[in-house]
Amino acid sequence: MEEEIIIEKFSEFLREFYYNELTNAINESKKSISVDFSILDKFDTELADDFLENPEEVLSLAEEAIAQIDLPGEPKLRIRFFNLPEGKQIRIRNIRAEHIGRLISVDGIVKRASEIRPEVSEAIFECPDCSERMTVIQTERSIKPPFRCTNSACRNTGKFRLVNQSLYDARWIVIEEPSEITSGERPSEITIFLKEDLTTPKMQNRTDPGNRIKIVGVLKQIPRRVGRGGGKSRQLDIYLDANHVESVEIEWEELVISSNDEKRIKKLAKDPLIFQKLIGSIGPSMYGMDEIKEAIILQLFSGEPHILKDRTRIRGNIHILLVGDPASGKSQLMELASRFIPRGKYVSGSGVTAAGLTATVVRDEQFLGGWVLEAGALVMANKSLCAIDEFSKVAVTDQIALQEAMSLETISIAKASIVATLPAQTAILAGANPKLGRFDPYIPIKEQIDISDVLLSRFDLKFALKDIPQPELDRKIADHILRTRHFEEEEAKPIIEPEFLRKYVAYARARYHPVLTKEAGEKIKNFYVDMRSRAAGGESPVPITLRQYEALIRMAEASAKIKLNNKVTEEDADRAITLMKGSLREFGFEPETGKIDIDRVEGYVTQLQRSKIRVVRDVIEELIEKFGKRVPRDEIIKRAREQGIDNADDIIRKMLNEGMLFEPTPGMIEKAPG
Repeated sequence: MEEEIIIEKFSEFLREFYYNELTNAINESKKSISVDFSILDKFDTELADDFLENPEEVLSLAEEAIAQIDLPGEPKLRIRFFNLPEGKQIRIRNIRAEHIGRLISVDGIVKRASEIRPEVSEAIFECPDCSERMTVIQTERSIKPPFRCTNSACRNTGKFRLVNQSLYDARWIVIEEPSEITSGERPSEITIFLKEDLTTPKMQNRTDPGNRIKIVGVLKQIPRRVGRGGGKSRQLDIYLDANHVESVEIEWEELVISSNDEKRIKKLAKDPLIFQKLIGSIGPSMYGMDEIKEAIILQLFSGEPHILKDRTRIRGNIHILLVGDPASGKSQLMELASRFIPRGKYVSGSGVTAAGLTATVVRDEQFLGGWVLEAGALVMANKSLCAIDEFSKVAVTDQIALQEAMSLETISIAKASIVATLPAQTAILAGANPKLGRFDPYIPIKEQIDISDVLLSRFDLKFALKDIPQPELDRKIADHILRTRHFEEEEAKPIIEPEFLRKYVAYARARYHPVLTKEAGEKIKNFYVDMRSRAAGGESPVPITLRQYEALIRMAEASAKIKLNNKVTEEDADRAITLMKGSLREFGFEPETGKIDIDRVEGYVTQLQRSKIRVVRDVIEELIEKFGKRVPRDEIIKRAREQGIDNADDIIRKMLNEGMLFEPTPGMIEKAPG
């Protein structure tokens, strides 16, 4: 199609369908307008096809066509197209040589992003022989001078002097395929080039690591440089020169919920057995564990985040820790849970670093031009769930990076001149194995798993999966395995299929935001106050803290969402309280006192241990008067045993580890100064 015809047709199209948008863009000093490609396709199929095949050429003519429309001033607007036909929406791993130079659309999650930097759009060169000035539009990665002087009398092909240049803002990002379409595969990635108004502060937020975006652009190539001589490789690097960028609220809005789906969801929500049905939909081939499955269901539906008047943000996501004996089904349960929610991630702690979980800074000179941010699993799973298996094997230094993510739901990074805060509104389902191989209810949790006290306290619920020989229970489990895996496989079929459960979760989270009623709030408050009252006087262990109080509210809100209720009822409060009691019973029960101690749950020194430490400290004070500042260890153990402390040696070891005591010579103990 000839250039004049293309310009004429685009003028007619824009005048008929986008005149108001053009006028508004000029009045509001915008740099571009967005055009729906499907409208252009209906207006003139031949023009639309020509645009898809020769996008750069036709796009420049389309922007020239704006000048032929009666508009105020002399507008210079970019035209940005979206809603390409399905055949042009290409999966990143399916991009081939045939797509180079063509207009395509890709969808992915931003993995890395450079800083916004100016780049040269036009360069003006001067001929050293005749002083002729030539403007060269720059489309390559490096500045290209003219081939020869445009003055017919000169025709010099020598070196030209750069005298001026026009600049625009530019940014390079790398996107990778969404996790829901890469099950069992390594996600493919592609580099994207953003320029001009695609780098505004608003667009910068949209294209930061962790966001999912859909991009329309022209696929281009860059020859690779090989060796020190800078020779060109036969292999090419490709990138997408972006024309249009839009945010995709992937995790929920991507799911198509039909009117029939909506009717079924509402019918299920009214079912009095809905919780039993949901529990039966998570790992039906795994016998029992109903309490844990119910907690995971609440985690999927999530509580409500609250922003207070003083701008304090209270998270809505529920964090759960599972500590399990070998072969207790912990890993399967976690992997299943990550599949029930869009953008869910499953990682194993034994191979995870802080950079892999949170974010890191990497160097990329070819495209991104230096140090750039790369998002980790928690950022990539923003507004979703991240299951972290072998949690106790995550290095202690890497666990520290998780503290901010679990409480504030952000990840801050300051490395190599890059200072950034990334969103990580991610629910964490963590699994850990006891250090001694099996879970021991008589040993505090802190001594059984290598997780810091601070991180341990961030979990709303903690459960132990114990493998205790019980003939009757063992018979039921064995029968269940035979039925579900060999003889009656239909029994292993989930009551609510996973695809529909995802829609149910998406529907409830998007449309229902429960508010705590006074009755439900009173019930949770009474439970909290009653538990706390048991510690009155200071000598009894503290059974619950404000962290568990907030967790109760989160769980009650999630329970209300499941029933599609915008009010948290007393029934929801009861469900949250029952789960909390189960969690506290698993880890907080102090066998020697018969009471629940929250410090035992959260990994801190328990009230009983504190009492014993005080007794040992008093014994040491008495012995210092007799022996001087260095006291025999055996004498301390003997005196402590006389006062009813049988594990004085363990208490001394703990005090040594915490710096309260030190051992200058073997067998002699000295109090730490201060």
